[in-house]
Amino acid sequence: MPIRQLPEDLINRIAAGEVVERPASVVKELVENAIDAGGSRIVVTTAAGGKGLIRIEDDGIGMDQADLLLSVERHATSKLSVDDLDDIRTLGFRGEALASIGSVAELSISSRPAHAESGLRIDVRSGVRQGPVPQAMNRGTIVEVRNLFANVPARLKFLKTDRGEGGAITDVIKRLAMANPSVHFVLNGTDRSLSNWPSVNGTGALEARLAQVIGDDFAQNAVRLATARHGVVVAGLAGLPTYTRANSLSQFYFVNGRSVRDKVLVGAVRAAYADYIFRDRFPVVALYIAIDPAEVDVNVHPAKAELRFRDPGAVRSAVIRAIGKALSAAGFKASTSVAEDVLGAFTTPNYEAAPPPQQQLPPAQYGAAPLLRSSGQPRPIEPAMLSRFEGFTEPSARVESSPEEVPEMVEFPLGTARAQMFDNFIIAQNGEGLLLVDQHAAHERLVYERFKAQLASGPVASQAQLIPVVIELPEEDCARLEEAAPEFERFGLYLERFGPRAIAVRETPALLGQTDISGLIRDLADGLAEWDSSTAISDRMDEIIGRMACHGSVRSGRRLRVDEMNALLRDMEATPHSGQCIHGRPTYVELKKRDIERLFGRSR
Repeated sequence: MPIRQLPEDLINRIAAGEVVERPASVVKELVENAIDAGGSRIVVTTAAGGKGLIRIEDDGIGMDQADLLLSVERHATSKLSVDDLDDIRTLGFRGEALASIGSVAELSISSRPAHAESGLRIDVRSGVRQGPVPQAMNRGTIVEVRNLFANVPARLKFLKTDRGEGGAITDVIKRLAMANPSVHFVLNGTDRSLSNWPSVNGTGALEARLAQVIGDDFAQNAVRLATARHGVVVAGLAGLPTYTRANSLSQFYFVNGRSVRDKVLVGAVRAAYADYIFRDRFPVVALYIAIDPAEVDVNVHPAKAELRFRDPGAVRSAVIRAIGKALSAAGFKASTSVAEDVLGAFTTPNYEAAPPPQQQLPPAQYGAAPLLRSSGQPRPIEPAMLSRFEGFTEPSARVESSPEEVPEMVEFPLGTARAQMFDNFIIAQNGEGLLLVDQHAAHERLVYERFKAQLASGPVASQAQLIPVVIELPEEDCARLEEAAPEFERFGLYLERFGPRAIAVRETPALLGQTDISGLIRDLADGLAEWDSSTAISDRMDEIIGRMACHGSVRSGRRLRVDEMNALLRDMEATPHSGQCIHGRPTYVELKKRDIERLFGRSR
């Protein structure tokens, strides 16, 4: 078959296959054009999920007759001031969008620049331009796209339902609105309810726009990012580790104002949260990256959804550092959604159906810890109190302290310990409400952070066993542990082979106290078998520390004295990330006084 030149209409339709995937792709291209044109108010109207109608109206600079005619030609664009693809400072650059849309739909463009008395309109049908003709309108541009893919039925039948395509359009507009808080966006149509996001400016504009689009809940449960590293500026909001989702749909990434999907950014966020959340949970983030345009290639995807960094390592490092720094500054803070989940678990009893009490129990029979009288000012924790808490030496029976023995600490964020419930949960009170603390999860995080701090400054301090602890294991587990023994010494754990089927433990990390040595060694042996290589220890450092911290933590079922409980609370307040354990679960729940009153039907 001889080579032939394809007709212009077919060329445009092929280009449309790359640029115009679905109605949401059309909306993205047209709204980006409106933003680049300086529009401060953009109205998007749709019908039939965008398949029947897409109408974009802006109040930007508009186009004169020459620009209007060129706008529907292939490879014509106003987005490049010079012919330099390494210096792209606008949202569009391919110069094919309008020509491609006009080849697969009925396209109309009306525009009026500020200096013109009236506007002009052109129509494109099957790639053929008609007009221009005069059009009465305000300054700006109106683009209408009707009957998308009507002349390409094979593409039309693969589109989703009207609801599905409409949802994709909503997602596109949300991302564009998040990236441009100074622009007023309106999204309406016969196939949807009205969405209206007024413009916000000045200090806090970004947070205000995110609250508009994602919701106040996210803004209240996120930390602010604002760092610069290696020429990369990282801004935005990152959700607290206890504020997560079951998928990654609530992760938003923007580079130089573009909404993008990028493996480097996704991997950096995953690494930044690796210590704090479950593997099957996803943090909520809105990440804004500003970088020299010459350091990023945005011309690697027809729909401009992907990009390539010149130095991905620098970008990854900047993102991890920004999120890590912000989460560390948040300290022990946990998300309010945890308390809402707890409140949702409560049920209100049916008082009318319940029989009246037969007998009034005297207060002495309730068995609660004595209430602590307030002294008005918090007193410092005595050093002896902290030393009793550190390591949790021998389990002790419950010792009830008299009111005079326990300092009042309601002015501390985590308050004063009032009681212990089920030998695992600490009930505390601060000036604003009630707190429930999981003692094992909280201490697990504290031990983990101390481990990391010691390991960063050198080998972890160890304590010798008076008599080496001998643990019997399968021969293959013993062989793996023997091979890994030199690496484990960095963690303060000294092992040696003790016959073909046993391992002797001579020293253990000092900060673990009297830990379950046998359980720890068996857990590490299971890990080595899973990793299948002792050389993986350096790559699994955080996981190894986590396993040790779990075994070195105060166990569920351990009864604590009041001073031990209060020492745990003070230590949590001083330790970053103590609002969640190393597995991502919350370590405490706070119920405000108003929440408790609501449970009892009281309002003020």
